[in-house]
Amino acid sequence: MAVPDRVIRDEIHRDILVPAHHAQIIDTPEFQRLRSIQQLSTCEYVFPAATHNRFAHSLGAYHLAGRFLHHLETAHPGIISDDDSELVQLAALLHDIGHPPYSHLLETPRVYATYDSHESWGRRILESEETAIGQVVKEVLGADRLGRLFAIMDGLDEHQGVAIPKFLKEIVSSQLDVDRMDYMIRDQANTGAQIGGFDSARVMRALRVGDDGRLFVKQWGLPAIEAYLVTRYHMYQQVYFHKVNMLTQNYLVNMLARARHLALSGSLKLSTDLEHMLLNEELSAPQYASLNDAHVKVVLPKWARHEDEALSGYATRLLSRKDFHKSLRIDNLTIEMSEIVLPRLQEAVTEHGFNPELDVIQATIRKRGYLPYVEGIVLEDGRDASEHSALIRSLVQPDERSLVFVPESIRDEMELKVREWVKPSQSSLAQFD
Repeated sequence: MAVPDRVIRDEIHRDILVPAHHAQIIDTPEFQRLRSIQQLSTCEYVFPAATHNRFAHSLGAYHLAGRFLHHLETAHPGIISDDDSELVQLAALLHDIGHPPYSHLLETPRVYATYDSHESWGRRILESEETAIGQVVKEVLGADRLGRLFAIMDGLDEHQGVAIPKFLKEIVSSQLDVDRMDYMIRDQANTGAQIGGFDSARVMRALRVGDDGRLFVKQWGLPAIEAYLVTRYHMYQQVYFHKVNMLTQNYLVNMLARARHLALSGSLKLSTDLEHMLLNEELSAPQYASLNDAHVKVVLPKWARHEDEALSGYATRLLSRKDFHKSLRIDNLTIEMSEIVLPRLQEAVTEHGFNPELDVIQATIRKRGYLPYVEGIVLEDGRDASEHSALIRSLVQPDERSLVFVPESIRDEMELKVREWVKPSQSSLAQFD
């Protein structure tokens, strides 16, 4: 029975039109799995409505890619072949197919016995003859076009001797790609963050293709680019790097790492799916593509009752949101400073009867600032947007700092100690929030 064309109603973009042969890809178990992978991992502990998933985001990126391509074809008639236009849309649709449960959070060798990046797993899933999506994309595109799709996703300049225009890759992956545009709009809407936002349609309308094959921004579009970059900055500061989000991410990864240790020692029985995640050193693409958030969530009540203090402690906190550790309210605590004070802090919490391995938690924030020139956003005169805008120049500095969490009952005392320890390396003491 043929799959019909369809219209998918989206909370952000409203109607998303999906032709029948693309619907075949979306209807595979591997793509449908993205419904069960939360976009923002543990961010719901801060913003309760932030339970949206990679499925909706992937459809959103696919839709924006279609709009972007239509705009460029209107501005530059004949610049994009129908074949390449379809491949760019599918690259946007499939860019997250290899994400592990809880998105980027569990993309770590601390959790996966067979560790690799989500891009590498995505390729394996799409190339596999054992996955439904691997079979369907090959049937829909054919082997040659599938190879060109991978080349676009990998950011290559050509495939089998045929050039790939730079702007096609930039639609999929760049400072102004459709992935970033969709997730910022979608994440802001679902978290309720009040940060101003930006107009994706205006950003796209301001873009053109230059003689070098790259995208550039018309001068009149600079305010839209400023709004986009400021939104990105504030989303990182207020949402992605929120201290409770960073803490709960640590709880989850630490819990799974502890479960892996206990399972290896014979102290914990795992489900088949979690065995694949934590212990299987030869994980196959179908096995990887069967894993989702639910396999972790379903074991939390059982692990909360486990005799191991660490495993039960992490699971209980994730179940109840009680007894959370509290961050030391010290601004601009650098990674270097935290490495110096952590051993002394562990000794101090031990003196108060706490477990230093469980009750001193460090979270590292690393965010590259806006990157001009090499990866930047170019205006029509060839100069980077940062040269036109003092606002954008202010976003160039990277953000790299450390958050340290301790039990609430001793936070004030530990703060005072840490302030004294770091005083010699600071020109002025950070102030309390």
